[in-house]
Amino acid sequence: MSTMRKSVLYQCLALLVGVGVLPVQTADSGQATGSSRDVVRALSLDEVVKAARGNDPWLVGNQHMQDSLLSLSTASRTLPDPKMSVGVANLAADSFDFDQEAMTQFKVGVSQMFPRGDSRDIKAKQLDLSSQQHPYQREDRRAKVTVAASLLWLNAYKAQESIALIDNDRDLFEQLVDVAEASYSSALGRTRQQDIIRAQLELTTLDDRLTVLKQQQEMYVQRLSEWLSDYFLGEYTETAGQDSLLQSWRLTLARELPDIDMLNPTLYLSTATATPQTLFEHMSQHPAVMAQERKIDASTAGIELAEQKYKPEWGINASYGYRDDDPLANTRADLFSVGVTFDLPLFTNNRQDKEYQSAVSQSAAVRTEKWQLLRKLIASFESAKVQLRRLDERRALYRDKLLPQMHDQAEASLTAYTNDDGDFAEVVRARIAELNARISALDIEVERQKIIIQMNYFFMTDASEITMSSHKPGVK
Repeated sequence: MSTMRKSVLYQCLALLVGVGVLPVQTADSGQATGSSRDVVRALSLDEVVKAARGNDPWLVGNQHMQDSLLSLSTASRTLPDPKMSVGVANLAADSFDFDQEAMTQFKVGVSQMFPRGDSRDIKAKQLDLSSQQHPYQREDRRAKVTVAASLLWLNAYKAQESIALIDNDRDLFEQLVDVAEASYSSALGRTRQQDIIRAQLELTTLDDRLTVLKQQQEMYVQRLSEWLSDYFLGEYTETAGQDSLLQSWRLTLARELPDIDMLNPTLYLSTATATPQTLFEHMSQHPAVMAQERKIDASTAGIELAEQKYKPEWGINASYGYRDDDPLANTRADLFSVGVTFDLPLFTNNRQDKEYQSAVSQSAAVRTEKWQLLRKLIASFESAKVQLRRLDERRALYRDKLLPQMHDQAEASLTAYTNDDGDFAEVVRARIAELNARISALDIEVERQKIIIQMNYFFMTDASEITMSSHKPGVK
């Protein structure tokens, strides 16, 4: 074998030996690469999630809705405004003379209505209960934003690290092309023209994979900008002008994969199947479920409000009538009137009865929404649990067997080829297989974190719990 061929092959062998089974993390997510405002800074998962929750206009709108209901609750406890009337009564039509007739008077009246039964207090309570949904709705929204932003970050991270893996191996494939060309030109080895073409083809295929992965990375990063963007922030908050992730940094991601803690791990680790009742006990404090409970309470108050329709609505009125002296200058007494009005809810079949039945049916419908939500949460948890278990099995298989075996095979095929005892195509196949296995191992690690985030959503009571980590981040 020629000295040139051996030299190049030994360089390839050294590169193969130096490549680890998993990607080596060389970038620090917390450090900037420069001191200027527009330096490249890697965004961690926590930074992205925090910014996403802080820029969400839905949360601001929901707070305004709660404030609106609280204001209506205060207003509903107040009596209706009294009504005042001013007029002239019994004026003589033939002369329009105010003092001609004894019945003529200038009349001032006032009336006040009193709503049915306890309807004011019940209406206020209903609005209060409705307003109590909104803090839970906002917490659930923060949790959903956390999950959505986290999944986008992890997808972009997976594309970014896959690119790094391929970039690391691309130099090796370039050297393999050089090896094939040197061996073919020297005519001392068994390298054929098709080996050169195969090596060049694999290099071109890697370039195509890099293009696809860069497209995916850019797509996920742009989708992240929906949550990180502070466009129009000043239109709905008073925090406009604060430092923005998009303005301060170019959107790049940290090189470290977070190791997120699992909430209620016993439900996952237990060999016994969790009963729906057990899962209900854990999920009953979920913000979405608590919001539904407040909605049920408000609908129950609606039944009480409908019951008040069977009671009469009362009103009181009083008036004072001023009369002028008669034509003979005799004084006429002024008149004072007072009275009470109330309606008679006697014909209730088509009004009160139906309104009460409507309130009962509406309350029952709201209750079914709660159980539908719980069924969905439980089913989603069971699905995520199965996925996580299979991912853990694959993770162990890749870590303990597949990756070491792929690495050994790649080394063995290259060693055999350098000793004129192997096929060049086998060297290329072994390297491609090892690269694919390392990318698959990365996919498993990222998918595992995505599933844990989704599972944490089912059991959280605070959105910050979803991505909480007590471990040092990094791909294991």
